[in-house]
Amino acid sequence: MPQVMEFKLPDLGEGLTEAEIVRWLVAVGDVVAIDQPVVEVETAKAMVEVPCPYGGVVTARFGEEGEELPVGAPLITVAVGAQSMPAGADESAGAEASGEAPRPLIGYGSDHSRPARRRRVRPVTAAVSASPVTAPVPVAVAPAAPAAPAAPAVPAGPVPVISPLVRKLAKDHGVDLRALHGTGPEGLILRADVEAALAALREPAPAAATAAVAVAAQGERIPLKGLRGAVAEKLSRSRREIPDATCWVDADATELMAARAAMNAVGGPKISVLALLARICTAALAKYPELNSTVDLAAKEIVRLPSVHLGFAAQTERGLVVPVVRDAQGRNPESLSAEFARLTELARSGKLAPADLTGGTFTLNNYGVFGVDGSTPIVNHPEAAMLGVGRIIDKPWVHDGQLAVRKVVQLSLTFDHRVCDGGTAGGFLRYVADCVESPAVLLRTL
Repeated sequence: MPQVMEFKLPDLGEGLTEAEIVRWLVAVGDVVAIDQPVVEVETAKAMVEVPCPYGGVVTARFGEEGEELPVGAPLITVAVGAQSMPAGADESAGAEASGEAPRPLIGYGSDHSRPARRRRVRPVTAAVSASPVTAPVPVAVAPAAPAAPAAPAVPAGPVPVISPLVRKLAKDHGVDLRALHGTGPEGLILRADVEAALAALREPAPAAATAAVAVAAQGERIPLKGLRGAVAEKLSRSRREIPDATCWVDADATELMAARAAMNAVGGPKISVLALLARICTAALAKYPELNSTVDLAAKEIVRLPSVHLGFAAQTERGLVVPVVRDAQGRNPESLSAEFARLTELARSGKLAPADLTGGTFTLNNYGVFGVDGSTPIVNHPEAAMLGVGRIIDKPWVHDGQLAVRKVVQLSLTFDHRVCDGGTAGGFLRYVADCVESPAVLLRTL
């Protein structure tokens, strides 16, 4: 007989504790190979396809698309050694081996060809606690008798709920799942159903209709979870912990744009403006290493970091993400351009790994692509600084004592005031502006 193995949501690294199911890649009854991806999940960092370490037949899936599961929660069960199995096969082989009638959940692919056994209710003297599958059984205890018979049991049958999170939520708050009517497919009980039941218990009965109208009048509610939730938490933490300040300057980028045009005219891979700005940043951080650091609050220390892992903001359909270019200080503009292009394509296709989105030490934010000139961005915790770049546009500018039309850009630096004072931040920003206005300044550091 095949052995049924349970595959749980693995630790995806970087301190992630949960993931949202985006798309199931297998169905109950499918044959899977070892290390075959079975589900696509979205973490706070990226979209990830999760491979299963077992080969065999899928006997159960846990969780619906759009549902969040914690690390360690069951994902699927696999009958290892089975070559094929009908989609309605029972996944509870272990229960049959022990002599106990299996009690599959709705949606798990139960075999309904066999009659279900009726459970016998034994007299008890204390309340029966809820299990992950069966709801609590109400029990009446006679005050004068040592062992009173139990009240009529809840009718036998499967509980229409799949998610372990939903079962735990109901158990923790004493909600009888058998008394709920699920709003999911085939009456499946969803987390929203349990939360609605809890809300109804808290609200006085006469005020239920008024409360429903009040909630509806508040507009559309969008869950703050996944990427959006992670961004919200990170920005809130940055605001709580980092005493930031911003300084800015306008710079004449005419010579920088001319230098880029000259580089691209000789053939070979094209050099992007972002790559040139990144190279300027790494040179500036070599002169002002205070801004390539982080603050260790527990140790009350400023930690200056030896390598520049340069993050850059990339807008995607999922929202704003910040991929990281590793060891940017050792790359030339051509290498930086190639790496920016590679990571941007992965970001837009949703295939960035969590490691591609973590470990940054300094961020370059080109918000000029949105058609704006300036901004006061929030530092990307736990980094110490972020350089913002506005759009490069033609403006009147005094050049060589004459009014001329030049290509002008606004640069802004937001920095953690704990790691340095304004003099250091101003020196960094002025050096960046000087390199933008006269790229030959960079030759001293190449």
